Amino acid sequence: MAVSFAAEEAAPAKPSVRGEVAKPIQAALELLKANQAGDALAKLKEAEAVAARTPFETYLIDRIKGQALALSGDGVAAAQSLEAAANSSAAPAADRLPLIAAATGQYYAAKEYAKAALSASRYEKDGGKDAGLHSLLVQSLFLSGDYAACAKLMAADIQAQEQAGQKPAEDQLKILAQCSLKQGDNAGYLATLKKLALAYPSKAYWPVLIQSLSHKSGMNTASDRLYLDYLRLQDAVGTLKQAGAYEAAAQIALQQGYPLEAKSFLDKGYAEKLLGQGADASRHRKLRDAVAKNVAEDNKLLGTDDARLASAKDGNPLFNAGFNYVIHGQADKGLSMMEAGLKKGGIRQLDDARLRLGYAYHLAGKPAQAITAFRAVPATNEGAAALAELWILYLSAAR
Repeated sequence: MAVSFAAEEAAPAKPSVRGEVAKPIQAALELLKANQAGDALAKLKEAEAVAARTPFETYLIDRIKGQALALSGDGVAAAQSLEAAANSSAAPAADRLPLIAAATGQYYAAKEYAKAALSASRYEKDGGKDAGLHSLLVQSLFLSGDYAACAKLMAADIQAQEQAGQKPAEDQLKILAQCSLKQGDNAGYLATLKKLALAYPSKAYWPVLIQSLSHKSGMNTASDRLYLDYLRLQDAVGTLKQAGAYEAAAQIALQQGYPLEAKSFLDKGYAEKLLGQGADASRHRKLRDAVAKNVAEDNKLLGTDDARLASAKDGNPLFNAGFNYVIHGQADKGLSMMEAGLKKGGIRQLDDARLRLGYAYHLAGKPAQAITAFRAVPATNEGAAALAELWILYLSAAR
């Protein structure tokens, strides 16, 4: 940050500056205009050698010395001289904040981030309002390793913007996320990452958000009842990238009675050249053949048993059949059956069913209704609620 003071043409008349001080100061200013920092510093030494200098004379010397040292590339010494000028009892009130701001910039340029943070903090404490200096304060706190202070400041800035109905800048949110991560504050990190994903949709944020679900009831393992739901979310947000995950999704979907969904997962895995390759190619082909056979049978039987499903003692058959209709592209009929199944009652794992209803609305291209369904998943069901929260985040960001 460059020192922003214009070189003085002459020492001011009030307060007075003696000739033996004013003369070398004036010479130093002329040399600064010619970018001769070393010679200017030599002239200032002549001024410093004058005995019994007044506070104002010392103030002028420190101020101009700060400019000369900045020009010479000695940022730390420049900052110290500028701070000395700002601290002077003779410094004009209007000059104090600009001097502190200039000192902050010199410390920052010299990579003395802790000192830059102290200087910038003083600037704001004394009433400075420059947004650039505030940004420099945040950066200095972060680069000096004072992550707690940086996070506190960033969180306050972000909260103020949100309360004013403004969207925080992406860089602000990223800094807060990094501060949380550096402190081992995983909850704070994930909370900020969710804000980033909502305000600035990007696939870059989803791997960590998805990974956070691994701490929820172990749903990232094939033995968990929510594993297929976990894989469905991964598929939607674009983080499903492993052959084993595509294969598992297809197998579970097939076991649950949704062969067309199983085919969709297999097709994607093959399209990305993750399946059908290497030593596992034969197993993948066998699974693909089994899925194709079940899809043909499912197509043949679809709709032939609707009356019996509607008369079942509970809503499970109707709900599951409705979900299959949605997968087959008959969204209106399928969603109506799913809602009717829920209304009939007796649903096993009711919260999981609400989660799948939200997913069905997503498949049907109805994000508002999907969000409503996901919001019905209670927070007491930790795993399903965690999935529902991320679905809401994803769908809200995409709208």
